[in-house]
Amino acid sequence: MRGPLGAVIGRYPSSDGTAQMARNGNGNGNGIIRHNRKCRDVVFLVIFIAFWIAMIVNSSFGFNKGNPLRLTYGLDYKGNVCGDKHANPGLRQLELRYWLNPNQVYQSGLKDSGFELANARSICLLDCPIPSDDALNWVCDYPEGDIRLSMDDWIDRNYDYFEFLTPEMRNSSLQLQGPCYPVIFPSINVYWSCQFIARSSNMSMKHWQQMGGVRINEDIVIDKLIHKAINSPSSVLKRYMADIGKSWPVLIVCGGILPLFLSVIWLLMIRHFVAAMPWITVALFNILIISVTMFYYLKAGWIGNDAITPVIGPQDPYFHVSARELNHIRGVAVLVTFVMVVAVLTSIAIIRRILMATSVLKASLIFIFFMSGEKVAAKVIGEVQALIIFPVVPYAILAIFYMFWFSAAFHLFSSGEVLQNNCSDNCCTYDLVSKRVNCDRCCGFSIHYTPHIGIAILFHLFGGYWATQFLIACSSTVIAGSVASYYWARGETSPEIPFLPVFSSMKRLIRYSLGSIALGSLILSFVESIRFMLESIRRKLKVSGTTPDNWFGKVAFHISRFCLRCADWTIRSVNRNAYIMIAITGKSFCKASAIATELIINNILRIGRVNVIGDVILFLGKLCVSLSSALFAFLMLDTHKYRSSHNKISSPLFPVLVCWCLGYVVATLFFAVVEMSIDTIILSFCQDSEEHQGTAQYAPPLLMETLNDQNEMQRLTQGPLSS
Repeated sequence: MRGPLGAVIGRYPSSDGTAQMARNGNGNGNGIIRHNRKCRDVVFLVIFIAFWIAMIVNSSFGFNKGNPLRLTYGLDYKGNVCGDKHANPGLRQLELRYWLNPNQVYQSGLKDSGFELANARSICLLDCPIPSDDALNWVCDYPEGDIRLSMDDWIDRNYDYFEFLTPEMRNSSLQLQGPCYPVIFPSINVYWSCQFIARSSNMSMKHWQQMGGVRINEDIVIDKLIHKAINSPSSVLKRYMADIGKSWPVLIVCGGILPLFLSVIWLLMIRHFVAAMPWITVALFNILIISVTMFYYLKAGWIGNDAITPVIGPQDPYFHVSARELNHIRGVAVLVTFVMVVAVLTSIAIIRRILMATSVLKASLIFIFFMSGEKVAAKVIGEVQALIIFPVVPYAILAIFYMFWFSAAFHLFSSGEVLQNNCSDNCCTYDLVSKRVNCDRCCGFSIHYTPHIGIAILFHLFGGYWATQFLIACSSTVIAGSVASYYWARGETSPEIPFLPVFSSMKRLIRYSLGSIALGSLILSFVESIRFMLESIRRKLKVSGTTPDNWFGKVAFHISRFCLRCADWTIRSVNRNAYIMIAITGKSFCKASAIATELIINNILRIGRVNVIGDVILFLGKLCVSLSSALFAFLMLDTHKYRSSHNKISSPLFPVLVCWCLGYVVATLFFAVVEMSIDTIILSFCQDSEEHQGTAQYAPPLLMETLNDQNEMQRLTQGPLSS
């Protein structure tokens, strides 16, 4: 059994009179918050520091090997990334990949040919070529060797220098071996690749045949194969990552500035309009979730004609191009619809409980803001301002961290090595430098990813989540230590309460408890990672149709999912209360968790009936901020900048999701002022009551009226029945 915490977290008349002597100046008490602490869980602080060093090394690998342009644009026949101004030759603004030889594209679509599209000759252009109605257009290789043209002149000539070719070069071109290739098929810009439309131009084909060119296949496989390559899972994932990079102004505004502004507004409103805030929060949440759902319906094409399209620029009305992104956003629209229905019905069901939440919030917040009276009015005003402003500190640190983390993530996702393929196919092409047809090294280029790159990406994702949880935990612990100082002071003017306890609490955290915070955030991150991996495995098994068929396997499968969810919720709850006890007692994480757990178990009815409802309202408040971020992200991404030209995003899905997550993280930092204050007050109240035979000595009258056993518990258990 643990001993009483009175000498640790407060001063009250104890049986031995020690605390009373300290109050009267006749003894040497430990004060309101114990100062004779020592460093705890140092090993995990060392692990956290070592992890950060590994994160820096891991990120440096990405910065050295990666090129974010690879996430959007393809490779040409030299292995250059389209649009790369540092390539040889410079490809600035030449962002579209075009396959020169239609027969190679056709051949790669045949089952038994063994030829792959990656080995088909491709080039980077400014726009997709269009067949001529009265002549034969050509697209030629980059000018070099005897072709004395600059890249600008080559572009101005629509990539055509066929008239400058020698007879040998012309004959090679008629054999589809370059350096010039005929434009027979029209093509459209689909995600920065020119997709053939499998209906050749009759006039261009006629000119080609009159010149003695080899037979060109016109099968629809030409269309389907490029479409399949563009919509491969790896290509879609790269485009999603590129969407996040292109929409960085949206992330800054909707993921950073807007949630900061909205969170501060919410804190100010809940300070002045305590009774109305639960109702406002629930109503606003319902409005926002419905609005976000409607935007998904718009982008899915179920409302209006504003569905996302893979075509960039003008589109042939008679040619329809589908994309995985549209299917994904429709799937998310269905999911959001289900969440919306459940959320609206749940908010209606908890209306009667909102009355109780209003009472709890009012009691706790009035205590936070007005408990000290005239004696220490200056201290209260300073403390309240510090509590509201303090989250700006972890917010700024987190913003700097995310800038580094996202940049490193883009480079890691694109950090494969560009290598020429090994192929035995007939891909002979004319080399302008050697002035002959070359059949030795004519294979295409691909980005090769080694297994350690996947490990590096997973390590980076885990590090980002751990760092986020660490900073949120630090912020929560500082707030808990600051609020606990005032509770146990009971409004007394004491030299042991600093003018701004938030800074004193921050000092204690940095000096003694960072290791404990690192341990708590590590446990949460580890459990979340395991749950995420198991969920991914479950989805893959479901897609492949290998889920358990017998009833025992299905039951075990669903029980394991349920247990993981319960473990995740339990660890989150224990962590939050452990941080409060760490701030108050300075104990290690495990010891603080044991103290908090025992305290909660002994007061389970009081905490469970009251605090859970308050947490629901605060959770809805976080969702309001994050959904507002998502809604404004939809509006910004719907502007012309992100719907055309090289800034076009393939889908608003990932940028909106990232804005929602960032908004939720920012709201968590600021809402922790209220959330941790209420939790700290309730835990302190429970400890106060436990140490004084069920009657709290340090709580203000309004809080006692709301939380004491004889009054509140009777109202909670009998009120709904009598009504």
